[in-house]
Amino acid sequence: MIEMLKKNYLDVPEEEVTMAGSSGVRIRWLITEKDGATRYSMRRFEIKSGGQIGLHNHPEEHEIYVFSGKARIFNETDFETVAGPGDVLFVPAYEKHGYENVGEETFTFLCVVPIMKKH
Repeated sequence: MIEMLKKNYLDVPEEEVTMAGSSGVRIRWLITEKDGATRYSMRRFEIKSGGQIGLHNHPEEHEIYVFSGKARIFNETDFETVAGPGDVLFVPAYEKHGYENVGEETFTFLCVVPIMKKH
């Protein structure tokens, strides 16, 4: 039986995001299958001032909540917006998207994605 879990985000190892077109980005995998999750993973991202996550896509949709900072959010067509504290974003599966910190403060956000089963 899986039991409730509590931990602090600082207890989770921080990793550098190395995907092409990315710089100044760190991720913490807060909740994963290793914690007993069966449907969703929760990740915390930090993009330093001037940093970015390059244009990319994948089969998972994203639900995002912004804690701090300001970033340009864009896709490969003509969508572009600036997101800041308290904003929420939905990125559909397979839509190419990217993030660019356009402020002085670190852009910090929580991202929830479904766990995709490997076949």
